[in-house]
Amino acid sequence: MTVSDPRHDRLLTVLTEAGIRDERVLAAILRVPRDFFVPPTFREHAFENTALPIGQGQTISQPQVVGIMTEVLRLTDRHKVLEIGTGSGYQTAILALLCRRVYTIERHKSLLKEAEERLAQLGIANVVAKHGDGGIGWADQAPFDRIIVTAAAQQEVPRPLLEQLAVGGMMVVPVARNPIDQRLLLVSRTETEVEVQDLGAVRFVPLISDMLEPSPPQSVAEALSRLTAPRRS
Repeated sequence: MTVSDPRHDRLLTVLTEAGIRDERVLAAILRVPRDFFVPPTFREHAFENTALPIGQGQTISQPQVVGIMTEVLRLTDRHKVLEIGTGSGYQTAILALLCRRVYTIERHKSLLKEAEERLAQLGIANVVAKHGDGGIGWADQAPFDRIIVTAAAQQEVPRPLLEQLAVGGMMVVPVARNPIDQRLLLVSRTETEVEVQDLGAVRFVPLISDMLEPSPPQSVAEALSRLTAPRRS
């Protein structure tokens, strides 16, 4: 007889009350042991709906946000996914259970090494990871069916990520319009346009990129329109 874990039961309640209904996503979250991905100091809080420190000034996102970001991507086992910000590897593990392959980038070597070790211990083999600048994506492996960004881009969605998103693909990304206003955006790309849906306020650590050129403040719509604007030959 299977004994229900009260921690999982409470977490499932939080996720369903937040509106997460995809049974595959809920099953993946419950299958991945979140306590395995947090430092020992915080393991007693691992199943609470809160972000926790993981070192290097980074955090593991709260389960509710992980659930929302994962669900809106509508993943299938045919999708090739780019993740910007491996962190502890928690979100990576959940993605890996739901798609064909995950390509994940982390700028902090120590975090990446620990994440790779955790994924290996869990027997997750459909993840390719590298140390690098997530803001410029992974051009050699593009295009991607789905992109998930787990740090807040400044002012606009990074153009390299938009360019690496396949036609018909979707990206979920937090964008900081100013220091106190971050919005979670769902970006969908068609052959002729880029559609953007605002999913609400969030709070993420900043996306740091050494390669992206700084740009003046502008609306997200203005930034996205550049991608689909006709080009002169």
